Amino acid sequence: MISEQWVWQVLFAPLASFVIIGFIIKPWLGVLGRRRAGNDASAGRDPLARLASGMTIAAVGLAFVISLVALFDTIDGHGSIEYPVHDWLTVGGLNFTVGILMDPLTAIMLVVVTGVSLMVQIYSLGYMSAEDDGGYTRYFAYMSLFTASMVGMVLASNIVQLFAFWELVGLCSYLLIGFWFTRPSAAAAAKKAFIVTRVGDFGFLLAIMYLFYNNDAFAAQGLSSIDIRDIYTAVDDKVIVGGVVTWIAAGIFAGAVGKSGQFPLHTWLPDAMEGPTPVSALIHAATMVAAGVFLVARFFPLFEASQTMMTVVALVGGFTALFAASMGLVANDIKRVLAYSTISQLGYMMLALGTGAYAVAMFHLFTHAFFKALLFLGSGSVNHASGTFDMRYMGGLRKVMPITYATFLIGSISLAGILPSAGGWSKDEILTAAWLGGNTASAIGFWMAMIAASMTGFYIFRALFMTFEGEFKGGSDADPADALHGPVHLAESPTSMVLPLVILGVASLVIGFLVNPIIDLGIVPKHWFLHFLGEGPVRVEIHDFNVILAVGAMLTGVSGIVLAYLMYIKGTISPARVSEAVKPVHTLLLRKYYFDELYEDWFVRRFFYGGLAKWLDWADKTIIDNIVNKIGALGRNIGVVGRELQNGQLQEYGAAIFVGVLTIVGLYIWFL
Repeated sequence: MISEQWVWQVLFAPLASFVIIGFIIKPWLGVLGRRRAGNDASAGRDPLARLASGMTIAAVGLAFVISLVALFDTIDGHGSIEYPVHDWLTVGGLNFTVGILMDPLTAIMLVVVTGVSLMVQIYSLGYMSAEDDGGYTRYFAYMSLFTASMVGMVLASNIVQLFAFWELVGLCSYLLIGFWFTRPSAAAAAKKAFIVTRVGDFGFLLAIMYLFYNNDAFAAQGLSSIDIRDIYTAVDDKVIVGGVVTWIAAGIFAGAVGKSGQFPLHTWLPDAMEGPTPVSALIHAATMVAAGVFLVARFFPLFEASQTMMTVVALVGGFTALFAASMGLVANDIKRVLAYSTISQLGYMMLALGTGAYAVAMFHLFTHAFFKALLFLGSGSVNHASGTFDMRYMGGLRKVMPITYATFLIGSISLAGILPSAGGWSKDEILTAAWLGGNTASAIGFWMAMIAASMTGFYIFRALFMTFEGEFKGGSDADPADALHGPVHLAESPTSMVLPLVILGVASLVIGFLVNPIIDLGIVPKHWFLHFLGEGPVRVEIHDFNVILAVGAMLTGVSGIVLAYLMYIKGTISPARVSEAVKPVHTLLLRKYYFDELYEDWFVRRFFYGGLAKWLDWADKTIIDNIVNKIGALGRNIGVVGRELQNGQLQEYGAAIFVGVLTIVGLYIWFL
């Protein structure tokens, strides 16, 4: 069995990388840079900056290797490895501890986070090559911390420890989305992401406080209200029931909605594209947005005990899948198309969780991590050549970027849910679970997911055709608005960028069937992935492969692909005419259903600034200030009286003493 010390290294390796780069390498680089006045990028990358990138890759690589060992040991241990918890501090009746919860969910998430992060770090060597030494080292310091934060959240054995790393993940996303903070759009996007996700995090914090409030009920059974395994036990033993469970689950789900960009807290995610593309890949594939789905999965016994919350999760997930897919139909920025696809795919995962298909949701999260990282890194490769992210100024790149095209095609097929790609297997499992859910919420979710599947096929192949087919339309040279992204350089990306694409492309093609085959492969049993997750605290129901549903779902996706082909390759249907024919709908989708205007104009400016802030200002000036002023005036008046008594006249002092003595004597005689 892998020792506890080695498992901690999955966290401490990237964390140490952050500390060394951020507090040693970068400051020294600044000192040396000032000494070498006039040194520029043409002089080559500073050795210290190269050390920073190498250290990050080595740290994440070590974490990935240890994660694989931990996964195999967890498999050998039939789903669980027991590690001791360590006391941190005691407050009142609460004992705060730090520890590792190693179960199937943890083991799989560690491999996903560190594996995808490793590919992203290698890719970053080429993508960030034009960055100056200071920005280059800062980038790798932040990426190390980002990886460590997500790993810490996955490993956490109690909800307070998890919440600390949960907030650190949010901080890292703020730093990386706003990496180019001198750009107003990047700074605004970072603030938007931080503030919107805080709304959901407030609900998560309330859930933790409610657990604290119920600590006596836990303690009476010898349990801790913050230990995750004890929370599972409390649910099983009915220590917390009914409304208590529902409200705790609701708070946790609020946090998940914010982090995973689910409706109605979805508005930050498309704007998060302002960060470097490898950051977008890591956020969308394995860290920030995956954290919300992981959170619901981690506390799934709480949700399972509340039918109300299961219904809410299913309906929110199904609606978000459809809602986000509709906005992806008209987006012109390739990264925004992928951002909407992420929101939509996370909606699929939430739908699966809401229908009780816990293991299926995690299966889709697993496959999604690979093909979504592939697609985002592919978009970065395209940007590296064309200098823009606007697909209207791309086209014809298949001829000059054959590897990027082939891997992007694989990612697109997987996202569209076409078998035998990885995404095809996991999406079919979700649709099967929703179809067999046996309740109204599952049925509604199923049909919303089916419509979203057709939209998915259309928007991702629309992106593929606009980017790679036809003739090149000039890139950033023809699009002055995208001049910040770089010059036109029509050639395949360097090896450091292409290698991760190939690895992720192979994974996106075969890994779904390899880890969860529909037949016994000998070394890999039938439905191994689902059975493995079933060895954890959640009972997993496994359905046989449904050929009719699979074919129906695939044909639904293919219908969208065919429509995109007719519009953007054959020209049988004119996109411009379609847009004009449904102009109000097209405008509605292009303006993202006006949610930005709703939140900024109504909630922020009118409700908070115009209403709540003005009322609080009035209350502060009228009530609080008056109370303070009255107290001050009282003190001043007392001082005036006291000053009159201290006037320096000895005869008055003597008279006061005489009166005081008479008063004391009189009181003594009266009460004697």
